Amino acid sequence: MTARNVAIFYMLVISLVHGVTYTIAKDVMNGYVQPSGFILIRIIGAGILFWLMGYTVPKEKIDRSDIPRLILAGLFGASLNMLFFYKGLNLTTPISASVIMVNAPILVMFLSAILLREKLVLRKVIGIVIGVTGAGVLIIMSKKAGQLGTNPGLGNFYVFLNAFFYGLYLIIVKKLMHKYNPFTLIKWMYLVGFFCLLPFGWEEALAIQWSTMPLSIALKVAFIILFTTFLNYSLVLKSIKVLSPTTVSVFIYLQPLLATVFSISVGKDSLDWIKIVSAILIFTGVYLVSFGTKKAA
Repeated sequence: MTARNVAIFYMLVISLVHGVTYTIAKDVMNGYVQPSGFILIRIIGAGILFWLMGYTVPKEKIDRSDIPRLILAGLFGASLNMLFFYKGLNLTTPISASVIMVNAPILVMFLSAILLREKLVLRKVIGIVIGVTGAGVLIIMSKKAGQLGTNPGLGNFYVFLNAFFYGLYLIIVKKLMHKYNPFTLIKWMYLVGFFCLLPFGWEEALAIQWSTMPLSIALKVAFIILFTTFLNYSLVLKSIKVLSPTTVSVFIYLQPLLATVFSISVGKDSLDWIKIVSAILIFTGVYLVSFGTKKAA
């Protein structure tokens, strides 16, 4: 297999894991672990694994000029995006969250135009407007329609912020991937993420009642740490060495389908016209942005 095909396979694995993560994470936060505490536990668990893996690769020193970029990658990719995703998912539904996340490729394209000065043609501008409109419909109308979730409107907005920060992370980390081993980068990113999240999640992490937690929930926490975090972040960093940030973000299209099938199959969510209309708008926007012109890798 070529390096590109291997990277595409990695992204398919990531999509599958994330597709089931929406429902699994929702179950964990259903009275057992609060969002900020959950993220801190996730950062600590996966961070230990990344630091252990860091000892298996040649030791690298981060250039002083790259430290600000590394800190920003840790801030957006290993703290803020997780914080808003789990807080949002706790308030909304798995299907709504996965639909909102489809905006990531649109946001990557928009941010690339601003930060990397990539040219935006009219077709892509229209796609950005349509996609963000779809997200807006889901954020505004979900609360009025009384969807499942304690505050789906706010939750969907938080997930949208997560997609925005994830897009920033993909753009920021791309340059670093050409200079350093993935595990060299990610161990430092997670250390940055740990210190950023510590003030938000410390009390909630200490409040976790591990002794009374059902085994099924503990296994789901382990799944999030081992697969959603450790495996997925490792594969993303390997893939982005070969694929462009926009191409990597395109694989997020699979997540709503996988999340919907899994969530409905276990009775955790349902489809309604708001989700369907929003999904159509968002996917239309994504198509115009990502498939309108030829792009690298």
